[in-house]
Amino acid sequence: MWKKVNLVNPTIILELLSPLVAFGYHPPSLKTANRVVLNKPGKASYDSPASFRIIVLLKTISTILERIMTARRSAIARSKGLLYQNQCGSLLGLRSSDACLTLTHEVRTLQRPRLKVSTLFLDIKAGFDNVNASTLRARLLASHVPCYMVDWVSSFLSERTCTLLFQGSPNLSSPVSVGTPQGSPISPLLFLLCGAPLHMSIPKGLMVSYVNDFSITVASPSHRGNIRKLQRLFNTVAARGRDIGVSFSVPKTELIHWRTPSQRSLPSRAPIELEGHLFHPSKVVRWLGYWFTPALNTTHDFRHRLSLAQAIFSFVKRLSSPGAGVKPFLCHRIANGLLLPILTYGADLLTPNSSALRGMDSFWHRVQRWTTNNFFSTPTSILSREACLPPVVSHCRYRSRLAALRVACAPPYTNPASARLPQSFPSLSSFRA
Repeated sequence: MWKKVNLVNPTIILELLSPLVAFGYHPPSLKTANRVVLNKPGKASYDSPASFRIIVLLKTISTILERIMTARRSAIARSKGLLYQNQCGSLLGLRSSDACLTLTHEVRTLQRPRLKVSTLFLDIKAGFDNVNASTLRARLLASHVPCYMVDWVSSFLSERTCTLLFQGSPNLSSPVSVGTPQGSPISPLLFLLCGAPLHMSIPKGLMVSYVNDFSITVASPSHRGNIRKLQRLFNTVAARGRDIGVSFSVPKTELIHWRTPSQRSLPSRAPIELEGHLFHPSKVVRWLGYWFTPALNTTHDFRHRLSLAQAIFSFVKRLSSPGAGVKPFLCHRIANGLLLPILTYGADLLTPNSSALRGMDSFWHRVQRWTTNNFFSTPTSILSREACLPPVVSHCRYRSRLAALRVACAPPYTNPASARLPQSFPSLSSFRA
């Protein structure tokens, strides 16, 4: 509706929102929201509130205002030093692949002098629900952020109400005294501002985060030494979190001891103990949608993508039996818009090896035959042209080059991956990590 309003009169939205921004005021009518309670998939029991996810449905005009303030505040937060350099997520020009690329680059760099590298993956417990308005306001004022922005954030976070929607709910509105609504465009940025004090520089190591997902990487001559370093760093970060009212979900912690592809010695099984929980090193870790193995082998990640794509395809192809059902051009849209992104997710960071490519190619040929309704005897060399669908190898190479181009053109002082380019790399900025 608001798009149509903007087409009829482009100045209406501007005239509505400009006074709210100038006076730092968020109207009470925009502070009410419906919260839909959804089951988290794969849970063994739903007796605990942690087994549910709450999605906030906000008013459209409110999300427009929040997106405007997000764009303004992210630029000011960078210039005022309110964000740590290796904080990623919900910031302009940053994606999850940047955080993962930064992590893998540092792992390989630390392994060159034959050091042992280990990484601890942490998750902040109920991050958005612990954003404190008074603490955030004090931090913004101390950094000399414009007053209208500080006032708007305080107004946005105060006197909010919500209505929980689930089967049998009483539909009663309840006040919300702390936290920021999950689903709001500005909520991740406000959480990043609150969580910035958790970060620190690590000699021979790295701390990188993506919203509420943290990773701490250290290097030393032995994995036992890495465990001692990680325990000290975790205690320091946990103490900083208690100061700002943030805690970590310790049971979700994962540990990995990295290896080089040529390493033939037995993998280290040195565990780490955190707050009474013992964590053994994992053989595979899923972080930000990517699957990492100790040797950074990509086979597991693309096999997982292949199994997901096969499951989706087995469901989708029921819509179009041979000679009936969905028309071929709609099948092409499904293949290009649904199956191909699932199959090649992660190709911007990881390169599939020959073993993974064989399975992906075999599946993709089945999709191309389903799209064109060709015979099984049709040569695979002409399927791509007939279906107007790119080969998997070409598409992975295309995505990898696009990702490399994006990193090469990104400002090094805002993108942690670009900040690790060589000093000799031509760039508009000489800043490097």
